[in-house]
Amino acid sequence: MSYEWVKTGQFVCRACIYWGWATLTSAAMTVKVPFVRQKCINYDHLLVDLIIMDKFDANRRKLLALGGVAFGAAAILPTPAFATLSTPRPRILTLNNLHTGESIKAEFFDGRGYIQDELAKLNHFFRDFRANKIKSIDPKLFDQLYRLQGLLGTNKPVQLVSGYRSLDTNNELRERSRGVAKHSYHTKGQAMDFHIEGISLSNVRKAALSMRAGGVGYYPSSNFVHIDTGPTRHW
Repeated sequence: MSYEWVKTGQFVCRACIYWGWATLTSAAMTVKVPFVRQKCINYDHLLVDLIIMDKFDANRRKLLALGGVAFGAAAILPTPAFATLSTPRPRILTLNNLHTGESIKAEFFDGRGYIQDELAKLNHFFRDFRANKIKSIDPKLFDQLYRLQGLLGTNKPVQLVSGYRSLDTNNELRERSRGVAKHSYHTKGQAMDFHIEGISLSNVRKAALSMRAGGVGYYPSSNFVHIDTGPTRHW
């Protein structure tokens, strides 16, 4: 019998790891295994993907380890279960554009570095569709979104409400709504408005706030959360 913790793909900084427990349940029994959760919110630190894959032998009631964690941390984990850290994995985003009807699945990071062709596709997807203008989007925004999905334990499509906005488009929207900032991070290619299929907006907001990785705006009446790569703040 094998188990996989559903929230794989969490991020953990080698310098800032801490421990917790995941409950794995089957029809026959429930067991708890230790795992590493992300604490680090500093992009300057080395982030690696967390993968947990534990195999359980029902006859011997023993959890088999796939390996240890960095810096000898596995030695302090109670046996017979261990958490294991992989080398950085590919980062993939799946999005729908609610205005253009376009969909995209992009592997923008291959485990070693950003894939420029995939970033270009995302830049086009995030374009100002009103003015048909494209701007390079800050890759940290994609990292931020990928981390957010990991925290929420989902890979369901992200529904993009707004990505890049040209100055003309931003000014036009400001005339219609007080909620549009004059110096919006959207105009810098550093912000997005979105919701995630199957995840409550309040949970998206909570997860975004927990990262403290930039700005977080909550707009329940318009059904979207705003994130950006600017200073940490929220509204």
